[in-house]
Amino acid sequence: MADLERTGRSWLTDAVIYGIYPQSFQDSNGDGIGDLRGVIDRLDYIVSLGVDAIWFNPCFVSPFHDAGYDVADYLRIAPRYGTNDDLVELVEKAGQRGIRILLDLVVGHTSIEHEWFRTELAADGPHPEGDRYIWRTDEPERGWESDLPGTPQWVRSPGPRQGWYLKNFYDEQPALNFGWVRTDPAQPWRDPVDGPGPKRNRQALKEILDFWLSKGVAGFRVDMAFSLVKDEGLRDGVLASAAIWQELREWLDDAYPDAVLIPEGEEPRTGARLAFDADFMLVIYAPHASLFDNHSAGRLPWHEPRPAFFDAAGEGSTELFLDTWAHLREVDPQRSILLATADHDFTRLRSGRAPEELGAALTFLFTWGSVPSLYYGDEIGMRYLPDLPNVEGAICSPLYNRAGCRTPMQWDDGPNAGFSAAPADSLYLPIDPDPDRPTVAAQDGVPGSTLTLVRELLALRRRTPALQGQAPTTVVNPGYPFAWLRGEDHLVVVNPRREPATLETDQAEGMEVLFGSGCDVTGDRIELDGFGYGILGRSR
Repeated sequence: MADLERTGRSWLTDAVIYGIYPQSFQDSNGDGIGDLRGVIDRLDYIVSLGVDAIWFNPCFVSPFHDAGYDVADYLRIAPRYGTNDDLVELVEKAGQRGIRILLDLVVGHTSIEHEWFRTELAADGPHPEGDRYIWRTDEPERGWESDLPGTPQWVRSPGPRQGWYLKNFYDEQPALNFGWVRTDPAQPWRDPVDGPGPKRNRQALKEILDFWLSKGVAGFRVDMAFSLVKDEGLRDGVLASAAIWQELREWLDDAYPDAVLIPEGEEPRTGARLAFDADFMLVIYAPHASLFDNHSAGRLPWHEPRPAFFDAAGEGSTELFLDTWAHLREVDPQRSILLATADHDFTRLRSGRAPEELGAALTFLFTWGSVPSLYYGDEIGMRYLPDLPNVEGAICSPLYNRAGCRTPMQWDDGPNAGFSAAPADSLYLPIDPDPDRPTVAAQDGVPGSTLTLVRELLALRRRTPALQGQAPTTVVNPGYPFAWLRGEDHLVVVNPRREPATLETDQAEGMEVLFGSGCDVTGDRIELDGFGYGILGRSR
């Protein structure tokens, strides 16, 4: 679009993304659920933050057993959010403001209410053109599948088709058939990757991408991108799934060369050309969690009880994060890597933290050299709310409740915090009941507020190429305070703990504080107050 400054896919390298959980951002019609019209109404606010793109959680037709991650129609916006025309209008009006739109694409499974599944469920045997799902008629044995949440298991068919189907997550999410790495004549449900059913699904995936890209969306964040092909050996399935995306990238290069693809997680390094434009260091996995997760929202099975680095006690470590970062950039030192403040799946940046603790974390996230993803509400310090009801599959494990990071955006002190005109008991999720809850209205234009800090940091990032995605990031000190050099002329230092910290480094010579709080530099010595942070540049 002419209104967007950069064409091609290179814009992502220096971008800041704003993550919107559409159910909870802004309700325009008073039904208690956020919608696309509400986002259109708030575009000027989004622009004021200084972001470059919006990433939406799934907004396609769905029965919402899993908050839209169970798609019933890939080619239609869910009526609760509006229409396809509303999305086109949003793309156009956002583009006029220099903002691109990224959609969330769930391709590993559908809803049981998808027409594809209903057709196969009603059949008395395999589809003559190949099954879109994975069916078996013999009793499943205990094997490669697991009881851990989110891992494939067999589900007995509710009929008329006899047998079992493979699910990916909930029973209502049957796995799409992209084939198996290893086939076995004794297990005829193991279609090869180039079998008729998998070929049908790869063609359908092209058609879905083509449909939305032709309407102007900039690209997709792909859910479960590397779990399409199945196998007992997880790594083999991941590599075979990656090959599907490499094939799709070749098609995209001709059909939509500007289309951006971002995976859920890390794209495997196979020696072939990488198909995705970035890696995503997910909030719920250990490298990101080791920085920010203080377990105030619970603990996932794979989370070790390690202290978070960005925590007042100052007992954490950056080692796991830095090792993972180095690994991800090994193939390409300028490979884009997404780091989010939070997301829809676990907790919020504010969880268990006072507002004054957020400055160091936000300074890190917006200057490190990643592609930052700012989750809606984190710009005002919204809290994770514990013990909320299980709305649309939010509680997928007894170990944690995702509803607490999905609560409505807090705009002002009016009814329902300005989110909706619906009765309070009709809201998608409850509003934070704390009378001192943070709101946009209370922080807008207020010096020292979290919202002002975010705007100032992103404005500084935008006008300072060294703080964006392309300049090298070199660690100066991995502990407290955490310090890194961006390019040659900017040094960033943060002290997430409550106790003061001091750093002596030659890199500070000739530097002055361009932006920060509780940061003082004298010669080669930097002193930071508790929760202090500073962005330093060369004296002119």
